[in-house]
Amino acid sequence: MTHPSGPIALLGTSADPPTYGHEALLTGLLTIFPKVVTWASDNPTKSHGESLHNRHALLNALVNAIANPRLKIIQDLSSPWTITTLEKAVEIWPEEELVFVIGSDLAEQIPSWEKPKAVLRMARIGIAPRAGWPLNKKHLSTLQSLGGRIDVLPLQIPSSASSQIRLNPKLSEIPDSVLPVVLEQNLYGVRERQ
Repeated sequence: MTHPSGPIALLGTSADPPTYGHEALLTGLLTIFPKVVTWASDNPTKSHGESLHNRHALLNALVNAIANPRLKIIQDLSSPWTITTLEKAVEIWPEEELVFVIGSDLAEQIPSWEKPKAVLRMARIGIAPRAGWPLNKKHLSTLQSLGGRIDVLPLQIPSSASSQIRLNPKLSEIPDSVLPVVLEQNLYGVRERQ
């Protein structure tokens, strides 16, 4: 049996911790792309609440719960630098079109990334609109002027933010698939009863 060929959606995330927003984004991407690949990464502009190892375990629990054979977690793609991730991805899928997925909150940061023009040459950018972070046309035109091929994805991602969970841990904000790992490892100061 052959798998459908088509663009591969690449989603690196801090997953610190994974939220219902991450879950909505991954399941939404599966409605658009024949293959979705994710990994936990260190973002050089953020301080992380948990180790990369723990965040990978949390994201893995979420991916396993979504249980779709077209969704894979490939932790080897993880790098603080998008250019390094894309170089690895091109080695794995040299013939495939790659779409690097970001939330609308990150669109304005791309020009400040390491080698932004090279990033934009290697992959399309898929922007997932995130509640509370409207897309700014100025940011889109800046990316296009750098050579970016931009796709605004037909998704609406809830505004749930990992940073808010780290500041004020609530069980209700963490997906059921991730919660057992959070509680078992005593992560983020989340307690069984709140």
